Amino acid sequence: MAVIIEDFLTFKQRNQGRGARTAAAYGDALRRLQLFLDGRDLLSAQPDELEMFCGPWLHKQGVMAVARRPYIAAVREFFKWARHTKRARDNPAAGLSYPKTGRKLPRVLSLTNAERLMWAPDFNTFRGVRDAAILSVLIGCGLRISGLTGLNQRNLAGVEHQGQVRMVIKTREKGDKERLVPVPREAEMVLRLYLEHPELKDIDRTLPDGDQVLFVSTGNRSIPPHEYIGEARRMHPRSIRDMIRQYGKAAGVPVEQLHPHAMRHLFGTELAESDVDLLVRQDLMGHEDVKHTKIYTHLATRKKLEDLDRGGPLAKIRTPVSELLSRLNK
Repeated sequence: MAVIIEDFLTFKQRNQGRGARTAAAYGDALRRLQLFLDGRDLLSAQPDELEMFCGPWLHKQGVMAVARRPYIAAVREFFKWARHTKRARDNPAAGLSYPKTGRKLPRVLSLTNAERLMWAPDFNTFRGVRDAAILSVLIGCGLRISGLTGLNQRNLAGVEHQGQVRMVIKTREKGDKERLVPVPREAEMVLRLYLEHPELKDIDRTLPDGDQVLFVSTGNRSIPPHEYIGEARRMHPRSIRDMIRQYGKAAGVPVEQLHPHAMRHLFGTELAESDVDLLVRQDLMGHEDVKHTKIYTHLATRKKLEDLDRGGPLAKIRTPVSELLSRLNK
């Protein structure tokens, strides 16, 4: 039975572009279903058994209604695939419905607290400059943490805009789809301070293909020094979450705002507050929608840069590089 689950997960990743995290979640759900069936063939499951698994059984295991949705999605997708590939004659999951749950409002980092976070790192240290660069990208570009941690040096590119070369980030996030994200001037300046820092030049962050890890860790004691190079230098999402909490608690930011997605919510909220066009917002946020196809990528990037400079959160707060940037623009 493990083989059919792996075949299904391979299909979701290779044919439908689902990410590794989604595949892992689907795999965990299906293996839990197999446990519920006492090791029986998944394809032998009946509709009432699937209803029991997705409802009362998971509830008794402590899985609340909102957390059962991924399980139901996995079961529905698996049996739809099995029916489509003729592994099963019928689809016993066709009648499965999602539990009704109240929709929570996203927890948004406030502009005031975003400013506090931007001023928290110590720019006199390499680690402080690195952390400031990470915070600048999270707040100023609205990246998901998976997209940020996966960045390499070659993911930073330039586009010409109004006679100047502006930085853009090529990132891969949900579904492993690549998108182009313009970088606000404030974030670009902090990023360049990080890239030009002498301590970064002394770190071997080179990958087998010649590229370099962008955001490096500085204190992994579990790896021998001679192995602490290349990919091993890449910062883990957990480390970034810990860093945000440490700075936030020291700055008096409420704990519910101290996670990367709260910064992403701030990014989207501030663009909306500034009346940035809805389609531009969807593009900047990287929300997938088949109705909005990117045809004129070059023109779209110029428009996004103008809207981002006007409406992005870093344009509205005082950052450690605001005064210098203001003098350079005169």
